[in-house]
Amino acid sequence: MSATENPENTGRNSDGRFAAGNQHGGKPKGARHRTTRAIETLLEGEHEGLTRKAIDMALAGDTTAMRLCLDRIAPPRKDAPITFDLPPIKTAADTVSASCALLQAVSEGEVTPDEAGRVMALLTAHKSLVEAGDLEARIAALEEKRA
Repeated sequence: MSATENPENTGRNSDGRFAAGNQHGGKPKGARHRTTRAIETLLEGEHEGLTRKAIDMALAGDTTAMRLCLDRIAPPRKDAPITFDLPPIKTAADTVSASCALLQAVSEGEVTPDEAGRVMALLTAHKSLVEAGDLEARIAALEEKRA
């Protein structure tokens, strides 16, 4: 009987992925592709010379070499702090005011739509926490009243 006929022998979880530690689960941790190893072997001992050449080319005006050097020196920021006015959020209803303030900041160009999306995700998560806290307090009050 083959592994496809007997799913217990495939080494896969119920979702179809390989189970952790399974012999069929791919490369071991830390293993690198043979092409990567071959390139590393070819470049062994050449890093300093290649870096110097890239810098010389950049200084000579090669824009591709300049971009390469600058990307290594000062890579583009993936995230930056933003500042805008947001009302305090103490109740779930306050998140509506905060959402309105956020949309206003987007419309005025203070916040990008992408930044607003990330802040809105924070607001949504905070709203869930506030709602859970409110619900817990209400349940505790009901249980106390009942006792």
